[in-house]
Amino acid sequence: MPSQADFQEISISKTFSNLGLSAELLRAVSEQGYTVPTPIQAQAIPVVLARRDLLGAAQTGTGKTAGFTLPLLQLLASKGSASVSPARHPVRALILTPTRELAAQVRESARAYGKHLPLRSTVIFGGVNFNPQAAELRRGVDILVATPGRLLDHVQQKTLDLSHVEILILDEADRMLDMGFIPDIRRILALLPRERQNLLFSATFPEEIRKLASSFMRDPVTVEVARRNTPAELVAQVSHPVDHGRKRELLAHLVKSNDWSQVLVFTRTKHGANRLAQQLEREGIESDAIHGNKSQPARTRTLKRFKENELRVLVATDIAARGLDIEFLPHVVNFDLPHVAEDYVHRIGRTGRAGASGEAVSLVSAEDRPLMAAIERLMGREVESRVVPGFEPDHSVHRLAPKPQSQRPHSSRPAPRHPQRAQPGRSPAPSRRRDGTKQAPALFSARRGDAPR
Repeated sequence: MPSQADFQEISISKTFSNLGLSAELLRAVSEQGYTVPTPIQAQAIPVVLARRDLLGAAQTGTGKTAGFTLPLLQLLASKGSASVSPARHPVRALILTPTRELAAQVRESARAYGKHLPLRSTVIFGGVNFNPQAAELRRGVDILVATPGRLLDHVQQKTLDLSHVEILILDEADRMLDMGFIPDIRRILALLPRERQNLLFSATFPEEIRKLASSFMRDPVTVEVARRNTPAELVAQVSHPVDHGRKRELLAHLVKSNDWSQVLVFTRTKHGANRLAQQLEREGIESDAIHGNKSQPARTRTLKRFKENELRVLVATDIAARGLDIEFLPHVVNFDLPHVAEDYVHRIGRTGRAGASGEAVSLVSAEDRPLMAAIERLMGREVESRVVPGFEPDHSVHRLAPKPQSQRPHSSRPAPRHPQRAQPGRSPAPSRRRDGTKQAPALFSARRGDAPR
């Protein structure tokens, strides 16, 4: 059996043709315009073809989807599956993803790369009609891409049989942990045959993910192409100090003055995403929002318009943006900084993908400074701060801005409450602006009910 070192030696390959893929797959890859595999593809494909379990550490945008889709198609096709009878098309490969957007994109990859093979694939997720999915499953499917909740719905309704699964893939496992899906994953694992091949991909490996992996994987080969929490090297990062009330004005100025044609903007709340998109529209910038409160068809239409450059700005919340794969996205803007520093890394990873360069811009008010400090500590580097002429912040506000907790001297006075230190499940107290008016607290708890299935 090949060792870890053997696979590392194999991964020196510079072209897809050297990875052991079939002529049909090489043809499909060429039709997609690719000739040179990314590091995760060069390392993962030989491991999967050797039918070994694989533990992949890779950020989004590294090409990991093709890294597991291509060998998966080859393994299934090698056994043949030309009949259209459901009995001859049981679910043989199960791919679990945390969000519907990612599920749809993985299915598209399976369809694009498998176009010259007699394999059938489909995708199931929540937010759309159950019955068409059940009908598709009855017709027979080789490859099933699913979100955990809707998958279990089909199991409960007996519209899905998982007893023939040969290969299981868990994609973005750390996102599934964040969204509360690990109990569902464990229930799904119990429904699968014991003898199968397992692949798990994750950008980070918290302890619970390591425990999950050790509970079902057998002597996995580890493939790692990026250090934990390391932003893509090709992403240029900059922060613009600005007063909180002028963020929207500054964003519009940056889009117009720099002639940005495609910008993904992150806000903290769904309401904030809607409001910002509407304000930008009124200023003549084609914009729309995507978040969990929008129906799946509406989200799909908005994303399609953005990819086809009909929208200049797509405003999104973290949960809605997870799994978005927008090729050659040039700009990501943090309108609101995330309260969890690791989420900053995931956000800016939407640009600078697959060898393309990109820019991540953060609009930083005085209230945001502790959050930016936490992000810089996580990355082990400072983000360049650059004031935009005409948008100089009120320096008196910056002098009064709270310092991070670790820098605050001990005092007998109780520390003021700030939204960034609110505890999950508790509503943070409203803060007061300098003029004495109340400012609504930022709601940032990502509850499972918000997570799309």
